[in-house]
Amino acid sequence: MKRLLAAAAVLATFAQAAFAGEITLFTDNDFRGARVSIDRDVYNLADIGFNDRASSLVVRSGVWQMCEHKDFGGYCAEFGPGEYRELPRFNDSVSSVREVSRGRGYDDRRGGHGGPGWRGDRDERGGRDWRDERGGPRGEAVQLFSGPRFEGAAVSVSGDFRSLNDVGFNDRAGSIVINEGRWEFCEHGDFRGQCVVFGPGRYPFLEGMSDRISSMRRVR
Repeated sequence: MKRLLAAAAVLATFAQAAFAGEITLFTDNDFRGARVSIDRDVYNLADIGFNDRASSLVVRSGVWQMCEHKDFGGYCAEFGPGEYRELPRFNDSVSSVREVSRGRGYDDRRGGHGGPGWRGDRDERGGRDWRDERGGPRGEAVQLFSGPRFEGAAVSVSGDFRSLNDVGFNDRAGSIVINEGRWEFCEHGDFRGQCVVFGPGRYPFLEGMSDRISSMRRVR
């Protein structure tokens, strides 16, 4: 019996390791600079010499929460499998990370960080998979949501819009999912006023741009 219990404990340890998520942090935008890969909760990134250094990241698997202070304090946001070339709200201000949900991971079979990173990720609105059964991205390149954390009314688009009035979404976006490409979002029509650029990833909060986006276009 003791041997059976010991064997079960070993198997449980291996199973936990097999399903653990993984996130890689980079010191510079576009996955450049020094990096560190993490597969467990880190209460203080200073312990591994990476406090307030992250400027981009790749989530290989799982859903991870990043916080601006140690011990998961201050402003926090969740990032699912994918690549995040920029961290507008978190640039050089991440002090703790932890996995909050486990699942299938980022499809890296094409190598590097070249493609959209959605595979088996489950969102907060009800567990929908962002990829269809053939493996391609579900929906359009960009999804805009009227509320934070991907809640409320939504619209999916792939083209440039000089005015989001064309799709009934002017000054309404509170969160964004980008499945592919890099997109510029501006506070006024015709790409005027304050603008920000987001790459592939999930943006549950838009901070200063919430309910202020009037035009958008793909820049790469």
